[in-house]
Amino acid sequence: MDIAAHTETELSLVERLKDGDAPAYKHAVRQYSPSMLAVARFYLDHASADEVVQDCWVSVIDAIHKFEGRSGLKTWLHRIVANRCKNHLRASNREVVTDFSESLDPDLTDRFKPSGRWKTPPQMRFHESAELLMESEALNDCLDKHLAALPETQRSALMLYEAHQHASDEVCNILDVSASNLRVLLHRARQKVFLMVEAFQETGEC
Repeated sequence: MDIAAHTETELSLVERLKDGDAPAYKHAVRQYSPSMLAVARFYLDHASADEVVQDCWVSVIDAIHKFEGRSGLKTWLHRIVANRCKNHLRASNREVVTDFSESLDPDLTDRFKPSGRWKTPPQMRFHESAELLMESEALNDCLDKHLAALPETQRSALMLYEAHQHASDEVCNILDVSASNLRVLLHRARQKVFLMVEAFQETGEC
């Protein structure tokens, strides 16, 4: 879907939500809940994150009428979740503790641009054959396993930046981290994913 079509579809969804359209609300919950959970789990444990996201969807019913379209719907929802999580932490006198002091693997630093995006992405070496789909499915399963094993802060940053295509400044705003700290989170997550992909290509095992 191109940007114009996506914008038109999103605007239509917003109007339906403002009109109280129940199917639109269910569609929005299905579409945006996974990324909202990625934000919430940056701050909170799984049980608390699930609860906050559910509470956010209840508040969206009324809050959607204040949505002015200055940002995308997804970004707006992510900010609601982030603010709710911060309030939750303040109420319980807790804060997110993230260590940014660990040095990065020097063997991998030349594979990324200063922006943190791939300079030399992993090159799949599978042959065009009947085994391709099976191998790709196995790789996807392995990727899911390793993503699940990442620390929540790294996984949230990676999912918001790569999977949900937020700009870096949006991710920094949502997760309340500096640009340099975001680069550290992305580097660490990508290092682990990169090494997993290379190991899978070499051995065929996860």
